[in-house]
Amino acid sequence: MAQKPSIPKGTRDFSPSEVSKRNYIFDIVKKHFRTFGFQPIETPSFENSDTLMGKYGDEGDRLIFKILNSGDFISKVDDFTYSSKNSSSLTPKISEKALRYDLTVPFARYVVQHQNEIDFPFKRYQIQPVWRADRPQKGRFREFYQCDADVVGSDSLLQEVELVQLYDSVFTELELKGVKIKLNNRKILAGIAEVIGAGNNLINFTVALDKLDKIGEEGVKKEMLEKGISETAIEKASPLFSLNGSNTEQLDKLQYLLSSSEIGTKGVEELRFILEFIEDIGLQSANLSIDVTLARGLNYYTGAIFEVSAPEGVQMGSIGGGGRYDDLTGIFGLKNVSGVGISFGLDRIYLVLEELGLFPKAIEQSLDVLCVNFGEQEALAALRLTTQLRSAGVRADIYPSDAKMQKQMKFANSRNVPHVILLGAQELKDKTFVVKNMANGEQETYNFDAIDDFIAKL
Repeated sequence: MAQKPSIPKGTRDFSPSEVSKRNYIFDIVKKHFRTFGFQPIETPSFENSDTLMGKYGDEGDRLIFKILNSGDFISKVDDFTYSSKNSSSLTPKISEKALRYDLTVPFARYVVQHQNEIDFPFKRYQIQPVWRADRPQKGRFREFYQCDADVVGSDSLLQEVELVQLYDSVFTELELKGVKIKLNNRKILAGIAEVIGAGNNLINFTVALDKLDKIGEEGVKKEMLEKGISETAIEKASPLFSLNGSNTEQLDKLQYLLSSSEIGTKGVEELRFILEFIEDIGLQSANLSIDVTLARGLNYYTGAIFEVSAPEGVQMGSIGGGGRYDDLTGIFGLKNVSGVGISFGLDRIYLVLEELGLFPKAIEQSLDVLCVNFGEQEALAALRLTTQLRSAGVRADIYPSDAKMQKQMKFANSRNVPHVILLGAQELKDKTFVVKNMANGEQETYNFDAIDDFIAKL
């Protein structure tokens, strides 16, 4: 007996219903990307390994899927390297390419490679799959789509303001109310580390601080101690664990705490600019708040940091995030090109919309009309009718065989078809067709030459 086929862990098949729901999200996100002036690009699913490796930190490098070289790749490995069984020395000899880990680093590569063809500032959006060798769990997959919007070639903070507006516009149309957009600044984190005397241990300090909502204050302090941050420094940082009040009040407290740090003060000023502009313009449904413990990946962020949380009551990780990176293209030799970008977590947004029942019911309706097949002559007339309907933009189909009526109607129900056309021998003779409303069972007869009357009622 043949073994039942399967798919790799962390990947999924998508049914017609699921694809329709995903496309619903895609279409809304794309619409707002275009409305805000972003242009689409695409990059290859895999890149040269040296494009990706070393850009995401040690943990990120471990999660990159490597692609084996073509042909007899083992024969090109010397005996010493092969027998050492050291993956770090063996991998470069047998793998020169890797699946992309995100869309940001490939975008930086794209900008550098095509810099003479781009008009700066360049606003691009990109919706493509990425791959990570992560441990699969709810809302986390090994293959998933990212929806990114970035602006490069401008250091204006108006870009950050617009990205907050973009988040708000998308989630408002998705009817995902109460979304929380958390905001911080990399310069503030650097200033805090400087003020408490942990400037040389910035990464460990911020990575631990970022876990406050997961492991609590004591857990954060314990991890900081383990990473070599002194008790004195941790004590100086303790006010951050309980920072509260309005956005303005928090900014005032931060300004006082960071008054001796030039970079920290600069970070506070940048946040104040963004918040004051947003307060003046207003948001439709999202909530914008400062979260000084927000760190995200610090390998390339240099300014504002964004993270989006689902509405209260929904157990889900972040559904979006991003930030300012002042020299991401510098890793490929193009210096001083500032950029800022955000990403939408499609798969998690899907799960949140599903949990809250926010997908429109019409999404799963793939047909507007199904013509019942009563036989060869009737089917020919029904096909002519179907052709006219399709020309008018109506999603129409004809059942392929003259199966029993019960079977054909069951098929119509399973496809959630709202209207079924009955065109039998009598209708063929009378040059009419009968339309049955599947919701209430009512039937209405139309003449062949009055098809527009039927279309107008759809």
